[in-house]
Amino acid sequence: MNLPSKIDNPGAEQGSSAQVFGECLREEMRQYEDFYFFSPDETTSNRLADVFDATDRAWVREIKDWDQHLSPNGRVVEMLSENTLFAVLAGHILSGGRGCMTSYEAFLPIISSQLDQHLKFLKQSSEIEWRQSVPALNILSTSCWQRQDHNGYTHQNPALISSLLSKPSNFANCFFPVDDVAAAATWEYMAQSQNVVNLTTFNKNPQPRWIDINHARYQLGDGHGCSIFQFASDEEPNVTVAAIGDIPTNEALEGIKLAKDKAPNLKVRFIGITALSFGAIGTTDNKLSQDDFDDLFAPDKPIIVNFHGYPETIRSIFARYTDARRISIHGYEDQGSTTSPLDELARNHCSRYDLAADILKQAGIHGFSQYFADEISENTRTAKLKGLDK
Repeated sequence: MNLPSKIDNPGAEQGSSAQVFGECLREEMRQYEDFYFFSPDETTSNRLADVFDATDRAWVREIKDWDQHLSPNGRVVEMLSENTLFAVLAGHILSGGRGCMTSYEAFLPIISSQLDQHLKFLKQSSEIEWRQSVPALNILSTSCWQRQDHNGYTHQNPALISSLLSKPSNFANCFFPVDDVAAAATWEYMAQSQNVVNLTTFNKNPQPRWIDINHARYQLGDGHGCSIFQFASDEEPNVTVAAIGDIPTNEALEGIKLAKDKAPNLKVRFIGITALSFGAIGTTDNKLSQDDFDDLFAPDKPIIVNFHGYPETIRSIFARYTDARRISIHGYEDQGSTTSPLDELARNHCSRYDLAADILKQAGIHGFSQYFADEISENTRTAKLKGLDK
């Protein structure tokens, strides 16, 4: 896999996190004969089909001439039942095998109770000396709410993120790789980790590429789950903007540009967050400390957060680090329809226009709220007439 060690023009090129995860899964299949991949029926539509270069779908009935990638020895298990797939994956993991599961974000909460039981097992087994470690239970969450313009409101639900981050046992990580390069670094972490549940959320469509592989690995190591994006940051900022997720990052960076167009003297620091765990930025074993948070987030300055999930989920984490009155949270507000991507974001107040208006407001720069409200209204009209963003 050719991963850049330097990005000359952040955001100029695009890449597919789904494609990268597919390649990583393929190599995992080739390396480990006990690695199984579990998917309801969306391996190809989720753009993870590179796994079929290494194995086939498991199939024990008659194979017709027109069938593709079917074999009695296949290690891609497809069944339209997340509950069954998870149960088999968990049993395989606890038997010492390796595996991974994927599904649409809106359907993964179906397995929430089963995940609770697995987390309880991990907690109890960690207290028993003779229990051996088990490979991480890894889940890839795709087809996110921000891009459900063809399915709409029924296919929007980031609730599993909230569920996992609420577990005080601290055996769950939630990852949000910002681009395809970060996706590769995330899989490295997932594949090596043990005694934990890893949920990684990403958009299956190509997205801008922002960081190089060294930066991505730093985020999951010495960065404790986050880092400053220097190309989008100023010294002595008026406002700190943080984003968690690929599309939230794109919107936040575009929002910063729009705000600076209206106020050229505005100074902003941008922080990308790639990992969350119980009560903290970072992973279960590598959480961001209070001192590091204070250094990163410019004490006493307003903080704006654009989050992939529910606002209250991330608010509870940030409130552990700082005065909640400093924080303005944008995220999924359970508003949806079958509409255009930008209109979907605007309905939940986490579009670039919403963020630009909030950045200026938090910086004490007034007079532009109506301008951005009009931009949102114009885009909504275009979306209703043409089904496209303006």
